This record gives sequence, structure tokens and C-alpha cells, in this order.
Amino acid sequence: MNDSKLMTRAADNIRILAASMVEKANSGHPGGAMGGADFINVLFSEFLVYDPENPTWEARDRFFLDPGHMSPMLYSTLALTGKFTLDELQQFRQWGSPTPGHPERDVMRGIENTSGPLGQGHTFAVGAAIAAKFLKARFPEVMPQTIYAYISDGGIQEEISQGAGRIAGTLGLDNLIMFYDANDIQLSTKTKDVTCEDTAKKYEAWGWKTITINGNDPDAIRSALNEAKAETERPTLIIGHTIMGKGARRADGSSYEACCATHGAPLGGDAYINTIKNLGGDPENPFVIFPEVAELYAKRAAELKELVAKQYAIKAEWAKANPEKAAKLDLFFSGKAPQIDWSAVQQKPNSATRTASATVLGVLATQVENMIVASADLSNSDKTDGFLKKTHAFTKGDFTGAFFQAGVAELTMACCCIGMALHGGVIPACGTFFVFSDYMKPAIRMAALMEVPVKFIWTHDAFRVGEDGPTHEPVEQEAQIRLMEKLQNHKGHNSMLVLRPADAEETTEAWRLAMENTTTPTGLIFSRQNINNLPEGTDYKQAAKGAYIVAGSDENPDVILLASGSEVATLVAGAELLRKDGVKVRILSVPSEGLFRTQPTDYQESILPHNAKVFGLTAGLPVTLEGLVGSQGKIWGLPSFGFSAPYKVLDEKLGFTAENIYKQVKSML
Repeated sequence: MNDSKLMTRAADNIRILAASMVEKANSGHPGGAMGGADFINVLFSEFLVYDPENPTWEARDRFFLDPGHMSPMLYSTLALTGKFTLDELQQFRQWGSPTPGHPERDVMRGIENTSGPLGQGHTFAVGAAIAAKFLKARFPEVMPQTIYAYISDGGIQEEISQGAGRIAGTLGLDNLIMFYDANDIQLSTKTKDVTCEDTAKKYEAWGWKTITINGNDPDAIRSALNEAKAETERPTLIIGHTIMGKGARRADGSSYEACCATHGAPLGGDAYINTIKNLGGDPENPFVIFPEVAELYAKRAAELKELVAKQYAIKAEWAKANPEKAAKLDLFFSGKAPQIDWSAVQQKPNSATRTASATVLGVLATQVENMIVASADLSNSDKTDGFLKKTHAFTKGDFTGAFFQAGVAELTMACCCIGMALHGGVIPACGTFFVFSDYMKPAIRMAALMEVPVKFIWTHDAFRVGEDGPTHEPVEQEAQIRLMEKLQNHKGHNSMLVLRPADAEETTEAWRLAMENTTTPTGLIFSRQNINNLPEGTDYKQAAKGAYIVAGSDENPDVILLASGSEVATLVAGAELLRKDGVKVRILSVPSEGLFRTQPTDYQESILPHNAKVFGLTAGLPVTLEGLVGSQGKIWGLPSFGFSAPYKVLDEKLGFTAENIYKQVKSML
């Protein structure tokens, strides 16, 4: 046990570095970082188990930060562990710096998650804890880790915390320990002005163990962490009452603690100078690691070396006795796409693509042992039950299955699946109705930013939801999601793969592309209603190019018809009428415009010449196809919210028929 004076000195070192980072950048949030320094110091210097030499070690503990604005606290602590240099701390928030304003995932430097949108970070931790339980059920000897999360008042208030708290309690995630930095101060107000709830009772009602402490007392923090580590039935919430801007002093020397002003702005001028002096630092040379603090962290590094060596020895013995399991564990964490026998997928012709997806999922359930599928209380409707029927859902104390029933909580479910992917070792997918992707977009964006390969399954893809009416009919959703295909990630690649297959066979190809995509999220958009298969002879493998020519198309066409999803079959029917008039037609299935635009220019030009007459059909907003059809072409889409009626009636009323295709194309020729 380390002396409390030394622990406070180390926390003060973190406070000095954090405040100085913000001061030098003239931008950032010093107060929360200063208040939380005691907890993160105890965690990293005494509890968190990881291998400094092998940051990707699969059995390491994970630390998920929710309030990303408290990045100076995390960077400063990681500097004490040797993962950041003091020079890098001084480049906080600058161009090209590894210390951006909010932390971005960098496992090699000890950052497990990108954080910023409050509430998501701790929900990633819940997902990681689920993944850890799943893996421990299969490899109990070598997956002993604990998942730690850090949340603030803002994260507690964000609605996603309800879903995260409910799920963690219901599943009994005793491997999850969360510290709640309860400092009673927010960016623009005191916490009491916006909430009067009893947080402890709320989490206890969800089935959590709660411990309330002085969050700036290292001995109390240590005791709480030990108690939480001993819990075997429930997740634990440690409510740490901390002081916002702990140690801060105004220009006149009076206390600057517990003030909104320190939350989101540099301390400034004499206040900064007085604060650094009060904390035992030198305002002229604040970017220093105190010798005794360096010694504390060197001691921890030596302890970790010993702890990790023991774990590696256990793993070596286990691997020797269980070579097949050991090979499987290594494969799970390799990040490689799984080997799948796609010939095992036998699709029923002319079926709904959600049903075709269920067929694929049934095969994946038997072939991909580390796949986890989730649904937001819609498994029998989004047809993720194709997977569920081959396994069983997680329940408290039983993670031998591979299905996550998330309840009605699309954003929470999405973030949990992202957390599973961040943990590693599993391949997560989650399903709901496409219209409810609206609830998920903040998470989809974070998945794209972090480059995690979660598979998003969206069904009921168009107004053909019919009698459910406009509340359930996606119109603008495809246009919104497809924007992610145009958004580049930091590596210069499309930030997301979006696939809307035209029939059952193309659905198999879409799933193949999704499973082979190990670097970005994938969106799979499926129909509720049956769709006629494309003409015999269609080369579905061409779907990998994002757009391709459907069988039966004419040479030297007068017009090119293009669409994705169920509208392709409508184009095929319309083309029959056009050909009776002697019109030569080429039909393109475009499951992914983003993928198509990454193909060589000569391929793009060969199937969609720039001077061609082009007609596009979409059940969504016409803008969905503008990038393909061009200014000289014509698009028939849905420019308004949908209507409530049987889908065949809607097809007739809204012009999604062969006859209207004939009429519209003839008018442009």
C-alpha cells in the first residue's frame, strides 16, 4: 500500500500537468481533470493490470473514459506510465499532435476508446464487459480481466446511461467497475440546478452495487476498488464526491475550487500561477514529473512485469494442454476475417432480403464461433432470430450463448456492440428497423471514427412497411447513412460500407462483404417484403464492385436504369415494357455507391458512361441517387414522408410500378 501523502503528490502532479496543458493550448477543460486526478492515479498506480511492453495483450484490464473533455487527466497519467512524452503534452490540441482535445482510440498508447459525446464512453465499457464475459465463458483460465469506466455528471444525465445501467445490472456484469466523478459542477450550471435524483438508488434499482466515498481520498478510493473487485454478482458504481478544480486558486489567492468557470476554460494569468504554486509545482517549468512520482510509477511497472509474467505462464501451460483452444483464442484476436463456407448458404428464391439475411445468419451462427448478434427487441421481425435459433441469449451468469437481447434501446445496443469490438476477440452485429437508425447515428459516427467493424443490420427498408405508416417508413434514412460512404476516415478510406442488396442472392454477397470488412462499420439494409430474384445469369460476385450490370441487359443501351434494393426488380419489370417499344436498356444494381466510387475509373465508365442517359429509382429521397444519375438524368423517388396503406397500394399510388418506369423513361428519351 502506497503512502497517502505520496499518492496525493502524484495526483497533484497530474493536476499540474493537466492545468498546464490547457493553459498552454489556451483551450480545454482543466477543472474536471484536476478533480478526478486522485482516482485515476490510484487506478493506474495500483490496480489496472496491463503489459507496458505489449499493449494489445488480450487479457489486459481496460479503462474506458466517458468524459472525453477530461483528456488532460488521461494524457497526464499516461505520461507517468511512459506512453506520452512531456513534449507531447505541451502540444495538446494542436495540429498533428497525438494529444487531441478529446482522446482518440490508440491502444498502443493506452487509449481504449475515442470519447467526447457524453454517455457513449461508459456504454462502450458495458459492451467490453459483455465481450469479456463471452470470452471468459469459453477461455476461463486466461481471460481474468476487469473493465473500468469513468463517468461524469454529464454522462450520468445523458439518456443512454439508462440503457447502459439497465443492461449491465440485468446481466450481472460483476467484471465492470465504474467511477462516477460526482463534483456537482457542470459547464454552465451547478448540477443541483438540473437534477435532483438519487443516483445511488437509481443504480441499485438496476441491480448495481454502489459505494459512496470521498473521491479525492486515495485511501477511500483504494478501499472502494478492493471492495468492487471482490463483488461476484453485480457491476459496481463507485460514487466519488470530488472537488472540481481541486487545488485551484484565483488571482487574489482565494479558492477557485467548485466553480463552473474552471470546467471549460484555462485558469488564466495569476490564477494559473497561484494554482501551480499551491499544488507544489513551478509555474515557470510546470511540465515535470516529480522524482517521487516517477519512482511510484516505476515501482508499478515492475509490479506489472511480475503480474503479467505470471499470467503469461498460466497461458503457456494452458496452451500446451489446450492447443486447439489456444489457436482459436489467437485467431479471435487476430482481427482477420473468419473463414466461411458460403456454399452452405442456400437461399429461397424471391424472398424478402430480411429473410435471406436470416438464412445467412443461421450459417454464420454455426461457422463463426466468436460472432455475437444483438437486436433491439425485434429479433423475430428484423430476422436476427436466424442466428438466435442456433444459439441462446445471454443471461446473468450464463454467457455461453451468443445473442444479446438489448431491449428497446437502439443507441445503447449500438454502443454496446462498439464496445465489444473495442474489446476485441468478438465480431458484433446488431439489428433493428431502418427508420430507427435515427436513434443510432451518434454511435455509427463513433464506430466510423474509431474504425471498428460492427455490422449494423437494418430491415423494413422503405415505405413498403405499409400499414405501419410514416412513423415506421424510412424515407430520408438511406440518404443520411450513405453520406457515411462519402465521409473519409483518417486513413483516407470510406468511413463506412453501406449495402442494400437487390434480392436474396445478392444478400448473401452483401453479408460476405460485411464479414470480410474488418476495418470499418458496415450497414446492411434489408426489405420487409418479398422481392423477385434478378434475371438468371446475373453475376452476383460483381456486387463486390458496388455496382454492376444485371443479366439480360442490352448492348449499346439507349438508357441506363439503376437502383439498389427492391427497386432493382421494379426496374427489371419496367425494362420489359420498354423493350417492347424497341428501347435498349441496361440495368445496374448498385448495392453500394461508396464501394463503386472506389473502383478504377475505367470500370466506372464502362458500366455508367458519363454521357449516358440515366434513370434512377429509389424508395428514399431522390437525392440518394443524385451522385449516380447526374444532372442530365432523371430520378423517381419519394420526396415526402410515407403514407399508411398496404405496400402494394403504396407502390401503385406512389409510382413504383413497371408502368410508371416505362412512362418516366419514355418521357426522357
